[in-house]
Parts: sequence; C-alpha cells; structure tokens
Amino acid sequence: MITSPRTHMLAALSAIIAGAVGTAVIASFLGPAAERIVTVFLISLIGVVGIGIYSGNSGILSFGHVAFMAIGAYVSALLTLPTQLKIATLPHLPEWLATTEMGLLPATVIAMAVTGLVALLVGAAIGRLEGSAATISTLGLLIIVHGVIIGWRDVTRGAQSFFGVPRETGIWTAVAGVIVALVLARLYRDSISGLRLRAGRENAIAASAVGINIPRERLISFVLAGMTMALAGALLAHFLGAFSPKKFYFNDTFLLLAMLIVGGMSTITGAVTGAVIITLVTEVLRRLESGLSIGGIELPAVFGTTQIGIGLIILLAMFRKPEGLAGLKEWEERLFPPAAAGNAAPAMPKAHASTPLVAKGMTMRFGGLVAVSNVSLALQPGEILGLIGPNGSGKTTLLNMLSGVLQPSEGTVTQGSVDLTGIPSHKVADHGIARTFQNIRLFPDLTVHQNVLVAALSTRGGAEAEERAQAALAELGVAALAGENAGNLSYGDQRRVEIARALACQPTLLFLDEPAAGMNREETDALMETLRGLTRNLGIGILMVDHDLALINQLCDRLAVLNEGKLIAQGTPAEVRQDPAVIEAYLGPGKLSSKKNTKPQGQPGRKPELAG
Repeated sequence: MITSPRTHMLAALSAIIAGAVGTAVIASFLGPAAERIVTVFLISLIGVVGIGIYSGNSGILSFGHVAFMAIGAYVSALLTLPTQLKIATLPHLPEWLATTEMGLLPATVIAMAVTGLVALLVGAAIGRLEGSAATISTLGLLIIVHGVIIGWRDVTRGAQSFFGVPRETGIWTAVAGVIVALVLARLYRDSISGLRLRAGRENAIAASAVGINIPRERLISFVLAGMTMALAGALLAHFLGAFSPKKFYFNDTFLLLAMLIVGGMSTITGAVTGAVIITLVTEVLRRLESGLSIGGIELPAVFGTTQIGIGLIILLAMFRKPEGLAGLKEWEERLFPPAAAGNAAPAMPKAHASTPLVAKGMTMRFGGLVAVSNVSLALQPGEILGLIGPNGSGKTTLLNMLSGVLQPSEGTVTQGSVDLTGIPSHKVADHGIARTFQNIRLFPDLTVHQNVLVAALSTRGGAEAEERAQAALAELGVAALAGENAGNLSYGDQRRVEIARALACQPTLLFLDEPAAGMNREETDALMETLRGLTRNLGIGILMVDHDLALINQLCDRLAVLNEGKLIAQGTPAEVRQDPAVIEAYLGPGKLSSKKNTKPQGQPGRKPELAG
C-alpha cells in the first residue's frame, strides 16, 4: 500500500523515467566524454539513493553502505569474469565458481541477493542501536568489509587490482539501473513500512506507542539499501573493468555522503539535487586541481582542491539549509499540495469489549531511587480514572510502566488472562492501549494526516486505516489541518492531534498525560466534552493525568492519588477530597476540605505540576 496521493506518485515516477532517459539522450549527442561523465553520475546517483533509503528514512547517518557496494562489485565480477582468466589468476577458487560465467543481468541479481543476505545479518544487530552508536557501527562495518576484501586474496586478489571484468555497463545500462533504484526508493518512502520508519525517525518513543516495531522497520530499509548499493557496485565494476578495494572505501563514502547531505537526506529529490551539484563541482575542481591557464596567467596545481571544495559546499549547505537544498518534501508534494478533506467523515468505531486493566504491586527503581512503590489500581472500560499527585510523585513513571515504555522492577499488569508486564510498547498498542505524553511527541516533519494515519496502519492489522484516521481527525476537530506539518501547529492543536493519533489506534483504553496542558478554558471545556463522548459513545476507558483540578474533579469517575511514589487514596472525587492523607500530603491543610464545596476553586498554588 502506498500512503501518498496517486497524483504525487504518478508525477514522481513519470519524472524519474523522463529525467533519466532525457539525460542519456542529451549525453549521447554530446559525445563519448559526456557519456562517460553521465554514466558515472548515474551510477553515483544509485549509490546516493541507496544510502538515502536507510539514512534518509531512519535518520541514522550510515558510513558503511559503501561496503555493500564493494560486495556487489566483487560478487558480480566473479560471476562474469571469463572462466579461463579465473583459472589462470585465481587458481584457488572453488570449482563451481571457477567454471561459472554468466551475463551482467543474472550476475547483478545474484550479487544483490547475496548482499541482501549479508545486510540482513548485519542490520539485525545495527538496527537495535540508536543515534551515534548506530552511526559508529556502520563505520566499523566499512572497515571490516575492507579488511576482509584485502585479506581474502584467493578470491578478491587482496589489495591488488581486480582486472579483466567485462565492460558491459554503458549509458543505457546505467539508465535502467538508476530508474530501478529511484522507483524502488520512491515507492519505499511512501509505503507503509517507509512511513512507519519516518515516524520512528521523528520520535522513536511515540512511534513505539502507536504500534511501530522500529528495529524491524530499520532492518527492512537496511536490507533494501544494501541491495541498492550492490546494484551500484555491480554496474560500476562492469563500467571500470578493473578496480581495487580502495575504490570502495573512505573517498567514495565521503563523495556519496556529500551528495546526500547537500541535497537533503529525507527525499529522492534531495538525492538527485545533491548528486547533480557535487558531480558538476567535482568536474570543475578536478580541472583546477591539475593547474589552469587564464589570460596567460598560469595557476599552479593544488593537490586536494576537489576535497576542499566539496567540504566547503557541505559546510555552506549545513549552515544555510541544514535539512538540505531540497528540504524535507518531494518536489511534487510542494507543487501539488494534498487536497483538503471533505466535510463528511466516517464515524469512529466503538471499542471492542474489553476486560479491566489491572496493575498490582507496581514498583520502579532507578538505582537507589524508588520512583513508584507497590502501586495497585484497575481501569474499567468506559470509565475515566484520574491519576493525581504532587510534582515528582511518580505519575508519569507509572504511566510509562503501564504502557510498556518502562519495564517495572516489580509488579504485574494484566488484561483479563493476558499478561502485559514488561512487553514492548509497540506490542502494548496491539492490545488496545494507546497514550499521549506529558511533553508533546508528534512527528513534526510529517503532516497531521500522516501522524494519524501511521498510527491507524500500525494497529488492529491496519484494516480500514484511512477511515479510522479520518474519523479520529474529525472527532478531535483537526480534519481541516490534515495537510499541515504537525510541527507548525499551535500548542493546543498539537495536543488535539496527539489525542487523535492515539484514537486512530482504535483503543479500548486510553492513557492521557496532561491532555489539557497549554489550552485555554474554552479549549479545555471542549476537550472535556470530547473525552466524555469517547467513554459514553465508544466505551473507551481513560486513565488521565492532569494538574487542572477543576477538569479532574468534573470529568473523572474515580481518582487515584500518588505521593512520593506511593498510592495514598482511591475513590470518587468527593471521597478523595475528604481523605486526610490527600489533604495533608497533596492539597495542603484547608485546601478543598469543605464538605459543602465539592467543586475546586482554581488551581491552589499550582502545586500539582506534572512530573515523575
């Protein structure tokens, strides 16, 4: 399934084919030298797109994917190398490999498959790392593969040149390869898997909370990127005819990453833009590097001019356009903005029948600090349970344990006969539990519609995901903002979008962490009515943390009060207001203690600020 509008995809694919073919036709008219430059450009573009499939969608910069380019080059070359040459120069090859000789197409397909298998094994480990650790591990991959190639002399000829490879890559072969790579990358970016990974790139915790298995999505992109790099390696090997391990090491890694960073990692448009700019600059600087005569004045040769120039371009681009020259959107997304949603929206489906969520003895230790101690509570379907307590009392920590963000040190969480204790948050979402966060965790560079759609696609099997997304947007009153980037919205609108995203998971239980924060009284009252509707009309149970005592007392059926990580009271709002432990530890002496005044007056001293 493709998550972008059909007009966007048709425009993108048509431009890819027309652009690649048109470039080749123009180069053919300009002569052999132009054909050679364009062929190298097209192969480089495949490599840039390959790295972008992983780095652009995951947000993890990879220094190691050129290693997969090397594997593709050597595997395809070994399969196409003439048999007699292999027997003469590589006498220790296995007999089946020494006697195998095939054409470029089957050799490339096999090289991509072999590389995909290697990427699968490597990516299973790297995909579980985060941030700089993942980036450094890809650098280690590049170094390890380079060392294996040099050391495996009986197969790769070691550090010496691997020669005799049939030169079968011409400009039209490169055109075919670049079309395959660009189409694959564009389809993947807006596939369900690609959208999920981009959500994980924006905010991993929030992505897991809506059912996205981030390591799995990273692994898929890692393998696709590796296979695309193998395609580039195979075409390059059969263009050069001879190559050595240093061809697939730091210099080419620097060049391809420069193209990706300058153009923009997040889009195919950025990959093309960066490849064009860096290729043109490289061709100019290479001529300057060997010296130049201008008006009778001889300019001396300056070693390293190309690398210095590219480095300066990277610095300039990062300073002026950190997201790349092409920005964060594809060209067709800018040219053809998504159509506004219609007035009619499907109704939200009712929550499936659910048993209560029961937490017993929940305890969370951080070293010597006990953040939550032996807390037990239950949340019934169709009720609103308020969780309150002074600042730092452990409310958010308890919510994190119940939703799988944190694994409790002790205690159990069950839903009927199902034990949810300590399972990952993306699996908690599959059991009908969705949540929002104390600090808003939207996917800021995705549209409002994409924020909600990715949640619907990742839970309940993704069935009727578009309808659920539209219904959730309408339920929270943000359907008119569907085409806007979530990061550009006002604070109150972002809160509503976050609740809509949780609602799109079709939950039976909903955890809301300060849902009214940043809203004025009118917005808060409208939110209260919406939440009442969720329980009254859809049967959803809500566990809500908030410091707004007026909202809590008016909205909640029951309250649970924490203090210093311990549960000190449970009951109806009226019962909790009269509890001496609550008055002393949370509200303070004399606060809300009058039996006649059952409605709180304001927010005393704002003592209940959320924390924990």
